[in-house]
Amino acid sequence: MLIVTALGGNALLRRGQPMTAQNQRDNVRIAAQALAPVAAEHDLVVGHGNGPQVGLLALQGASYAAVETYPLDVLDAQTEGSIGYMIEQELGNLLPFERPFATLLTMVEVDLHDPAFGNPTKFIGPVYDKADADRLAAEKGWVFKPDGDKWRRVVASPEPKRIFELRPMKWLLDKHTIVIAAGGGGIPTAYDPAGERKLIGVECVIDKDLATELLARELGADLYVMLTDADAVYESWGLPSQRAIRRASPEALAAMSFAAGSMGPKVDAACRFARATGKRAAIGALADLGRILDGEAGTMIDTDVEGIFYAAPG
Repeated sequence: MLIVTALGGNALLRRGQPMTAQNQRDNVRIAAQALAPVAAEHDLVVGHGNGPQVGLLALQGASYAAVETYPLDVLDAQTEGSIGYMIEQELGNLLPFERPFATLLTMVEVDLHDPAFGNPTKFIGPVYDKADADRLAAEKGWVFKPDGDKWRRVVASPEPKRIFELRPMKWLLDKHTIVIAAGGGGIPTAYDPAGERKLIGVECVIDKDLATELLARELGADLYVMLTDADAVYESWGLPSQRAIRRASPEALAAMSFAAGSMGPKVDAACRFARATGKRAAIGALADLGRILDGEAGTMIDTDVEGIFYAAPG
């Protein structure tokens, strides 16, 4: 079975945690321990978030005034390489030496006329208090929006349209290679509007759940799993009446409302995959991955389900 996973940003750096290389390494090691048993039994593609990492690189670049900060597409590529390296190494330490790995820098096409460019919504970088966010907005021209009780930088997050490295991914999967791809939603690219058939980089960050959904669909995945810090999708999250959803049809789940900056894109991606393929998508906690595959944890989105089924209380 081919399983495509998307590791949430919290699987790499927890909210509010210092963005050190060692913290990231420690969190990747935890993720690898959950992924290794799955990789031992199935073909596996691993996508991942990069919001904190690409935001950190942008901050580091902005602190050196002698040259302009590198654009986001280049920073996306840098984080794909660094995070992929850690995932390869930590997974490789747990699996047989003979199992091959490959991290692919993945270009993803976006539309330069996507309305997302007029309404930045994708969080990147660390959290700030209001005073620091206002100062950085004035100094650097960045846009900030509330993220819980803090503020974070936001950038445009257009829809992914095409993944350019599908053929080499398929070649690698034919050899049972574990593929790390479309990290951070991939490297945003577009064709030059001057009319030449020439790719250029784009200043944005693509949502990693939507990009890995497109990847899962194009690769013919049997299951698409988004791994986050929530153990399931919840109705009325944060309220006394909240209920964990165990199974749902894409139609029923899409009719509900979820936070645009967190669970909303995951639900959207899961529903897209289930509708387009007739196969299952799942959302749940990294630590529960094995139980998610067995249908005992997380939220499963399945066209064979009618309506919504909730987890038993307690």
